[in-house]
Amino acid sequence: MEAPWCALEVLYLELEIILLNAIKKQYLYAILDIETTGGKFNEEGITEIAIYKYDGHTIIDQFVSLVNPEKAIQAFVVRLTGINNNMLRNAPKFHEVAKRIIEITEGCTVVAHNSSFDYRILRTEYNRLGYDYKRNTLCTVELSKKLIPDQKSYSLGKLCKAIGIPMSDRHRASGDALATVQLFKLLLEKDSNKSIIESTIDHFDSKKTVEKLHKLLKSVPTTNGIYYLHNDTGKIIFMGKGANIKNEATLQFLKKTNRSKKVQEKTVSISYEETGNELITLLKYALELEVNDPKYNLRSKKKITQNNFNNDNMLLIDKGRVLDEHAVVLIENNEVVGYGYTNLSFQESHLDILKTLITPIENKPLAKTVVKNYLKTKNLLKIVRF
Repeated sequence: MEAPWCALEVLYLELEIILLNAIKKQYLYAILDIETTGGKFNEEGITEIAIYKYDGHTIIDQFVSLVNPEKAIQAFVVRLTGINNNMLRNAPKFHEVAKRIIEITEGCTVVAHNSSFDYRILRTEYNRLGYDYKRNTLCTVELSKKLIPDQKSYSLGKLCKAIGIPMSDRHRASGDALATVQLFKLLLEKDSNKSIIESTIDHFDSKKTVEKLHKLLKSVPTTNGIYYLHNDTGKIIFMGKGANIKNEATLQFLKKTNRSKKVQEKTVSISYEETGNELITLLKYALELEVNDPKYNLRSKKKITQNNFNNDNMLLIDKGRVLDEHAVVLIENNEVVGYGYTNLSFQESHLDILKTLITPIENKPLAKTVVKNYLKTKNLLKIVRF
């Protein structure tokens, strides 16, 4: 049960008094794309760069600029990108934007489609300035091969077309970077065991003071979803859910049981996922609890239903996380195949595209039990039978 707001204010005040000082930990990504002059390896120059700072949910900062490479652009690159030497005559040189790039990527994991290329180009430019530029990196090509398997092509344009991500300004830095943001958002949703987040968490000295938990809560929204508490190696040690995950996490941090105190002591960071509605919350929570097996979650054996749905093939549609978005659960041959989100009607009407967007479900009996129990008492926006 959620505490009323007046009570929550008291709880926050209690946290302010009780908990010790420490540093809030965030997960930040610098999602970027770079266009170059082409040419010999490590002799390329940057002609355009776009960086979107992403907190796993929204873009919180951005930098987009043409760059004067101080060298000619190869003809095939001009035809591909539309960027020519005349366009760059008055553009800033790399050393004039270098500080801004360092600032916007500081504390971030650099994410790019074929990150080895973009990261190499950046490091090469900074090496020319005598600066050693280092960031952790993630490649959406490699992540896509793992989380969106069996695609004909993993080039950015063809992959986005196959899974229904709209693109504009193809082969321009801003257009490609924005498409990569949407692709990375989908990959985070599909990453049920949270390996992406765990790989980007810095390791902490276990002897340091426990983080001030009330500061962690400032990043958590008051929306329907799931929150994850991580230890100093990034491992999930506790999962919680609710219609207001900020309230639920607050109450968890204030419990006085021995188990809860251990959770509070070992938690150094918190992440969350908004779900948009109760069905996805219940389904995602039950499935991820099985996958991640957090040490401090109390587990009760769920009775698995043997009954079938009223229809063998259905698409369950409910409200999404934002306006103009739907949450969907796909049922085929009386089994729950997967769940996900759509923002275009043709994604819902074309099963081949829909199946690339949804997160597939392995524990189908558990998923069926959760969905059937929900449908007994709750209504959805729409059910499409086919």
